[in-house]
Amino acid sequence: TKKLRVLCVSVVFLIVTNNKILYHKYGRVPITMSIPPKIQILINQLDRQLNEIEQQAAQGINLLRSLLSYFPENVILMQYFAYLNTILFFLETARRQIQTTIDTISDEDVPRELIQEAGEDLGMLQGKIIEEKIRLQRLIDFLGNNP
Repeated sequence: TKKLRVLCVSVVFLIVTNNKILYHKYGRVPITMSIPPKIQILINQLDRQLNEIEQQAAQGINLLRSLLSYFPENVILMQYFAYLNTILFFLETARRQIQTTIDTISDEDVPRELIQEAGEDLGMLQGKIIEEKIRLQRLIDFLGNNP
């Protein structure tokens, strides 16, 4: 029988046998898949960051709902609420981009250039995620400090 290892890294589940990924949180992938370790680490980091942003956005929405109950006509609060919903849309788009990248590099005989390009794309996505995380944290700090 084949030896299977189940890994849980930052809420990303992988089932690995002979260094080939059989299952990934983003969906079933071909058994022939072999994602380079650096890209696996980056995907795990991105997933962790997206989960953190999702939790922060939920916290911000809860804060805004409370404030909007007192000031329902406040245009600035409504803009913040729209911004948080835009972040939730960004999270979904980022997750789809990660899935597309996984699908692209999971084929057999993927050229090295395509794998490198996928890593660069994920790196650029990580920059966008970090920027959104900083903006979101600033908004939550502002909302939390203004009762």
